[in-house]
Amino acid sequence: MSLESVRAFFAEKAPEISVIESTTSSATVVLAAEAYGVEPARIAKTLSLRVGDRVVLIVAAGTSRMDNKKVKAAFGGKPKMLGLDEVADITGHEVGGVCPFGLKTPLPVYCDVSLKAFDVVVPAAGSTHSAVRITPDRMAELTAAEWVDVCEVRPEN
Repeated sequence: MSLESVRAFFAEKAPEISVIESTTSSATVVLAAEAYGVEPARIAKTLSLRVGDRVVLIVAAGTSRMDNKKVKAAFGGKPKMLGLDEVADITGHEVGGVCPFGLKTPLPVYCDVSLKAFDVVVPAAGSTHSAVRITPDRMAELTAAEWVDVCEVRPEN
């Protein structure tokens, strides 16, 4: 269902963007970078967090790391990652395929400024074998995302 909801999202809002599928898993940043032929930082990972009684999605560069102090300052509470079952129940996407597109439940989406280093990023597209290539600004526009600075960029190893 999840891959289909993402396809439907793009068919309606951005028909020029097509979902790409891989025969190998892209469930982690490293696997996704290998599957789609890009450096790990260019993979746009989606973090599913609970802050107080709110659930938010933060999309960030693949090699960045969430900074708890920055998140607490930006959202007014301590962030807690959602559990595996919660992620699928709330977003409609399985872990490894979570993205800000075609969500089961409308959620606030935030794009971390770490994405702005790239002309094109590769977020998942609802499954562990799918993704899209998109500019960070277009992703933010399509998901009504707000830009935030809540991650620290780490050098790739």
